[in-house]
Amino acid sequence: MDENVAGALSYLFGFLTGIVFYVVEDDNEFVRFHAAQSTLTFGGIFALSILLGFIPLFLDSIPVVGWMVGLLFGLASLLLAPVGLILWVVLLIKAYKGEMFKLPIVGEMAENYV
Repeated sequence: MDENVAGALSYLFGFLTGIVFYVVEDDNEFVRFHAAQSTLTFGGIFALSILLGFIPLFLDSIPVVGWMVGLLFGLASLLLAPVGLILWVVLLIKAYKGEMFKLPIVGEMAENYV
């Protein structure tokens, strides 16, 4: 399989395919980088979405202020989906074109795992 196709496929199902390609690929640094970046990026987004979903449940018990703060967390959770979708499309296309596109924080972390 070509490295650009394998790099793009590491983003296909988010962190799941990222983990698979990271474990399977031993030699190709391009594929390992994109697999690590996929795992860190979309694993982080997944964890953040779960956290943002549970926080409002606990904040509802605080009188008056709790539901307002919970509403803010709910809105942040709604914004996370389109941001994740845009990131997914951009990273998929960049990897398919053969670019070593690094996200600001996660890209540096992914380079350490290559």
